Amino acid sequence: MKHIVSVSLGSSSRDHKIEKEILGEDFLIERRGTDGDFKKARALYADLDGKVDAIGMGGISLYITTGQKKYYFRDARKLITDVRETPVVDGSGLKDTLERKVVEFMVDELEIDLASKKVLAVCCVERLGMAEAFVESGAETIFGDVIFALGLPIPIRTMKNLRRLTKTIAPVITMLPFSMVYPVGKVQDQESKRMHNRYYEEVDIIAGDFHYIKKNFPRRLENKIVVTNTVTSRDMDKLKDLGVKMLITTTPDLEGRSFGTNVIEAVLVAYLRGQGREPGVESYADALSQLGFTPRVVNFY
Repeated sequence: MKHIVSVSLGSSSRDHKIEKEILGEDFLIERRGTDGDFKKARALYADLDGKVDAIGMGGISLYITTGQKKYYFRDARKLITDVRETPVVDGSGLKDTLERKVVEFMVDELEIDLASKKVLAVCCVERLGMAEAFVESGAETIFGDVIFALGLPIPIRTMKNLRRLTKTIAPVITMLPFSMVYPVGKVQDQESKRMHNRYYEEVDIIAGDFHYIKKNFPRRLENKIVVTNTVTSRDMDKLKDLGVKMLITTTPDLEGRSFGTNVIEAVLVAYLRGQGREPGVESYADALSQLGFTPRVVNFY
């Protein structure tokens, strides 16, 4: 049995474990949260090294890509300093592919006319694939990177300005403590601050990282579509209570849970290495095609 562990800086209240056959092989897949404790996370990465088939990096990204250049988060690199044998992936290798496909799925399979919709993409500096796909679909798209990551009520409304922002801030924010730009640990379980409500209210679709979306939930999200990933049954209950019409997750339902892209990439890495194949864009695409993964769709009303 192949063993995958996602080590997350997020809350341990979201931990989960499943056994599932994937691509003809048995997998044990775990998510272990460290409640924002960087020392605990680093120790866990080191302890798992050489003992599991692949490690997913959850609750933190390893890098941001701008053009051909990668800017590595200083805190992320520190976390895996002591890992020598086991491959560690943060989902970046799949994120662009899966998130583009979910937008195509909305148009082709769900027959949603995105050209008539308004989208709030909460943070796209590391989700340029999703951002580009929404724009290419004709949707009027607001990019909320400055609003949700930096806390300033400044919407970005063009891909040109989003790319310019990415090139400008990537060298800076990757050097900051990660907790300054993303909710980690118990902060993820805190009640919504209910800020920036007007940006939620004026759109039809809210897309992006669930913790950014959740951080400022308004009192109601009547008839909205939420496009995200890594939601628990408790998160789904909350979305239903807020009046959300439909939930679409970029990763599929695995035993009642949509895991993050870091987990799916870790599964593919373990599978491909077991086949004697090198992980990469082409081998990922081939494995995804074999899996037949499709987004999960939950209609609440």
